[in-house]
Amino acid sequence: MNSTDVHPAPQAPTPPTLTPIAVAPGDGIGPELMAATLRVLEAAGARIEPRPVEVGQEVYLRGVSSGVAPEAWEELRRTGVLLKGPITTPQGGGYKSVNVTLRKALGLYANVRPARAYAPFVATHHPGMDLVIVRENEEDLYAGIEHRQTDEVYQCLKLVTREGCERVVRYAFEYARAHGRRKVTAMSKDNIMKLTDGLFHRVFDEVAREYPEITADHLIVDIGAARLGAQPERFDVIVTLNLYGDILSDIASEVAGSVGLGGSANIGQSVALFEAVHGSAPDIAGQDKANPSGLLNAAALMLTHIGQGDVAARVLNAWLRTLEDGIHTGDIAGEHTARRVGTQAFADAVIERLGQVPERLPAVQGEAASQIRVSLTPRPRAEKVLVGTDVFLEWWDAGRRPDVLGERLRGAEGTDWTLDMISNRGVKVWPQGLPETTCSDHWRCRFLWRGERPATHADVLALLARVADSGLDFVKTEHLYTFDGQPGYTAGQGQ
Repeated sequence: MNSTDVHPAPQAPTPPTLTPIAVAPGDGIGPELMAATLRVLEAAGARIEPRPVEVGQEVYLRGVSSGVAPEAWEELRRTGVLLKGPITTPQGGGYKSVNVTLRKALGLYANVRPARAYAPFVATHHPGMDLVIVRENEEDLYAGIEHRQTDEVYQCLKLVTREGCERVVRYAFEYARAHGRRKVTAMSKDNIMKLTDGLFHRVFDEVAREYPEITADHLIVDIGAARLGAQPERFDVIVTLNLYGDILSDIASEVAGSVGLGGSANIGQSVALFEAVHGSAPDIAGQDKANPSGLLNAAALMLTHIGQGDVAARVLNAWLRTLEDGIHTGDIAGEHTARRVGTQAFADAVIERLGQVPERLPAVQGEAASQIRVSLTPRPRAEKVLVGTDVFLEWWDAGRRPDVLGERLRGAEGTDWTLDMISNRGVKVWPQGLPETTCSDHWRCRFLWRGERPATHADVLALLARVADSGLDFVKTEHLYTFDGQPGYTAGQGQ
């Protein structure tokens, strides 16, 4: 070899590109679960760069009512991904739920919660259970719009939009298509809430026609919940409204074996949040008792979302092998438990089994990134016509007699309004109500417009002035409209 030959220096391997993710440890058991989970992800070779953000109880106590530190919002926008531990929310008053705030503020419209049985290693009566609940995540009663209107009556508004319904229903069908699932079941209570839940059911039927290869059906949510508890094997993907989805997903997790095993994804157009299904369990915080499985499963959903399905499969297979080997935390300990361990020892056991696959439970295959995008169907706006108003009153007399109230309100009708009905808690009590109906101090008084020209807001204001002049206290009004000629309001019960 010529002494002048120059050998190039060996090239150092290119380090893997790391995906930045925001990480919020949470409250209660959250920090210890997050520490265990991040250790497993690091050992599994997850190509991530965790970036801590402040969210939760300590932020509340500093006086930030949202529970989210101001600088955290920008980090969430930059990363587009948040792995979050459970958060403690004060009950019955005080601060709003930070979980709901994050979901709504970041437009996380779909909550995805798989529920699968791991029998016989986790006890369940339904070893064949394997379903996914897709829950609308931004509206319904979780809008959190509440008022005290009278001495006796409190109100919570249920808000349901066509766009919100279509977005989550389309996501459910796209999810089923992407993951090879064959059936989507909608659940609502549209036999009672005919406008709000009725809208959800109608939109479901409209969207379902675009997916002929997927079986679609609808159940009233009460019988649906009963069948979920008794026959979960009959379901594949369930899509439902916000409150029902919250309840059903906890039922499904518990029927599968334990709420402590469930992870969930909250999906938006530009940001996604991943968390355990369970709460912060402050009573066992710091005792190394909590099961990290829920957050591990949420982290696996996150890895698939960011295109690291290979690492997600590596983590999940090691986790399944740990369950098979009988290494369990106290919440799932049973006849198949060989060794009962705490939080960190369970994480250690998963790390020891990285690279192994389960022998009896189905192994997980690495999935491609599942970032589903949905688009809404354009539709013309309806013709909206004001045809009446419901005036809500606080009124009380010793007998709470609707006929007395009706006579006083007839004097406020004027020439173009007619008092059509008075209801109490939704039940018609005038004219010709039943004496057995229990009445509170909160009355809905329906006035219909009988004028030759269309009604205006000025006409409503004139009516309200006459109601006030009669000495009655109105606390709220709801205008009554038709949309393309169809009533946008319901009749009173018994009307």
